[in-house]
Amino acid sequence: MTTTSGSTATGNYRLLHTMIRIKDLDRSIDFYTRLLGMKVIRHKDFEGGRFTNVFVGYGDEESETVLELTHNWDQEEPYSHGSGFGHLAVGVPDIYATCTALEAEGVNIPRPPGPMKHGSTVIAFIEDPDGYKIELIERS
Repeated sequence: MTTTSGSTATGNYRLLHTMIRIKDLDRSIDFYTRLLGMKVIRHKDFEGGRFTNVFVGYGDEESETVLELTHNWDQEEPYSHGSGFGHLAVGVPDIYATCTALEAEGVNIPRPPGPMKHGSTVIAFIEDPDGYKIELIERS
């Protein structure tokens, strides 16, 4: 069902991106591209604002939701994630092999792969370089 407000139909709305603030740009780009297989879609420095935006993802921004990494150049302290942020989720074909490879790269895996409580879906939780939780979900 398409919701309308005045003459605006929401049937063509879609989620474009999610933004997270990161402390070490190179380390985060390496994590999301080399370890999780995303591609850098665009990278732009904003000298006047002293920040950089890098968009990464698995597909084209025109059709896929992507992740915006924002690096504030003068940020010295780690960011607080607050109590409202939960996690990002990434589907993977072989969660056990994925976690073995990520663990060999030094990635923190606070919840090893296995069936979720009260269900049969196999999941794991990893952390990116800034401690953001990423749920891996096994998908064939």
